[in-house]
Amino acid sequence: MKFEKPIQAYYNPDSAICYGCGPYNPKGLHLKTYWNGEEGICHFMPWPEHHGFPEVVYGGLIASLIDCHSIGTAICAFYEKEGRLPDTEPEITCVTGRLDVSYLKPTPMDQELVLRARPVEVGERKAVIHCSMFAGETETARAEVVAVRVKSRAGIGHVRPE
Repeated sequence: MKFEKPIQAYYNPDSAICYGCGPYNPKGLHLKTYWNGEEGICHFMPWPEHHGFPEVVYGGLIASLIDCHSIGTAICAFYEKEGRLPDTEPEITCVTGRLDVSYLKPTPMDQELVLRARPVEVGERKAVIHCSMFAGETETARAEVVAVRVKSRAGIGHVRPE
């Protein structure tokens, strides 16, 4: 099933402060993962601060984008597996168990980046996600991410910023 809003729009406001995908982090990247029933899709335009080298995106940012988008995709896949929408209880959320990124080509600063993530395994508590980042038609990075389902992000030790 396709979700009408990005998965991050459903995140619990008391704990959705992640720098990459948390809508309640005022200085964050505010990634948005859209689920079409089979894969998560995200569009992101690098900011001037995101240089690694001149005209190239910083590799740490690439890893962050892949991480957050893949976790959002995993959450979508868990809802899909259970046949329910993200605005139903109990909340489904995940944390990163493993992030393995391969940098294939330099990622240019002057193009919108498109991330496409697909679940390749969705178990009871673990999902394996394959994610690719594209600048135009060029795949610049690829990753495998293991997402681990947790009861709630609240209580993991985060405090919502004022």
